[in-house]
Amino acid sequence: MNHFIILYSILIPTIIISLMALQNNELMDKLKFNPSHIFTSKEWYRMLSYGIVHADWMHLAINMYVLWSFGKIVLDDFYFLFGNLANLMFLALYMPALAVSVIPSLIKYRNDIFYNAVGASGAISALVYVTIILHPTGGMGLIFIPISLPAWVFGLLYLIYTIIMSRKENTRIGHSAHLWGAVYGLFYVLTFKPSLYLYFFQQIWA
Repeated sequence: MNHFIILYSILIPTIIISLMALQNNELMDKLKFNPSHIFTSKEWYRMLSYGIVHADWMHLAINMYVLWSFGKIVLDDFYFLFGNLANLMFLALYMPALAVSVIPSLIKYRNDIFYNAVGASGAISALVYVTIILHPTGGMGLIFIPISLPAWVFGLLYLIYTIIMSRKENTRIGHSAHLWGAVYGLFYVLTFKPSLYLYFFQQIWA
């Protein structure tokens, strides 16, 4: 559908640039999130550019599949909720979520030259949690695991999991970005359409 063009405009460049960066270490180094470089060289663009490169093919494939799946749901609902402003509202959800989701890591690792992060997971987490508010009783689960839970239950359990895992140092997964991306998504709905929270609680208590 034509109104998915904004989704394509994020999805296609992310795939192309990610594939290029996987073959070009110099490009990867230039785009990835590195708090030390951001502060010392004032390379603030990295707060967004890290979301268009990924660690490997599997990381890219999973993130783009989830982006496509949840992006379509959110865009459909945004066209119903915001009309012609849907594309702008989608960008206002996705792009700031990239930056917001890594602010804690930016502060925590500002003096660590070896800390790097890549991937759109923080922004995608925002999309997932907006979807949970919009469709709290819909089925939701993890890729490759054939178990589905009501979306609000899955969201609550995953939020608890990310809080626990974000406190661990020995993990290659950006749990902190997942957590703060989710928080941004929840705050976004509260800011622009707070009535949806009433709908949310009506649905889970029905």
